[in-house]
Amino acid sequence: MDRAAPLSGTRRRLRLAMAIGAVLALLATYVASTTTRADADPGPNVIRVAEFPADCTYSHRLPDDPIIYPGLPGASHMHSFFGATVTNAHTTLPDLVRSPTTCNPRVDVSSYWVPTLYNNNVPVEPAIATFYYLGEGVRADVVANTQPIPQGLRIVAGNARATGPSESIARWSCLHAGQVPPSKDFVTCPAGTMMESYLDFPQCWNGRDLDSPDHKSHMAYPVNQACPATHPVHVPKLRQVLRYPVNGNPAQFRLASGAGYTMHGDFFNAWPTAEMARRVNDCIRPVIKCGHDGRPI
Repeated sequence: MDRAAPLSGTRRRLRLAMAIGAVLALLATYVASTTTRADADPGPNVIRVAEFPADCTYSHRLPDDPIIYPGLPGASHMHSFFGATVTNAHTTLPDLVRSPTTCNPRVDVSSYWVPTLYNNNVPVEPAIATFYYLGEGVRADVVANTQPIPQGLRIVAGNARATGPSESIARWSCLHAGQVPPSKDFVTCPAGTMMESYLDFPQCWNGRDLDSPDHKSHMAYPVNQACPATHPVHVPKLRQVLRYPVNGNPAQFRLASGAGYTMHGDFFNAWPTAEMARRVNDCIRPVIKCGHDGRPI
């Protein structure tokens, strides 16, 4: 009995150590699994954004519009061009594909253009021009099935012939002056700030035409957070954000097309097919914020 007692105590200590070890192993497994889940699902307080951007500085001005007035130089009001540096009235997709670009990333050789802004009849170009490609405004399942924008697609947004703010989809505001309410016409921005313009392009494509006679009907905006049956292909939403180094009395401003509510934008897509597809697959569908290189930030 005297020899058995220490042995049974040793066995109890061994069983206790094994039990503690098992509990610690289970705890480690639980911590690892919850950490993995937290990494995969940021939770309700974390905002996920499906986005990749292109910053494109001003390139040149011409009274040309290769979408609305192809082959007719001088037929349009004055436009300010960004991206491809060769754009004029005669521009075609092969011209853009071979063009230098003002964009970051350099792979974006697309052409973007807007009516020129004038301050007391002096042209003013944006200090910052960013074109965001987004997965928003539709249901999550629609975003997950987003298709790449086809090379050569031409899109026009806004209304150059608007006769009043109610006919406009553009928005004007002031950078770093949130106290100034946004408007569909020019706004009065405080000294030291910049006036900015936001414009969203339609993101639902009919799946067939790269352009249409009115340059709009091949595209549509979502209805009830989904693409209409007539335009079933969801592509990234292009958001045009222009920041002009002007402020003060808006009476001194005008666009080449007229009042602020005539702001519009034209987009001629020349992204390399593989690069556009990669960004849609890696950024838009999984709802990930990507940088200019199309990699998660």
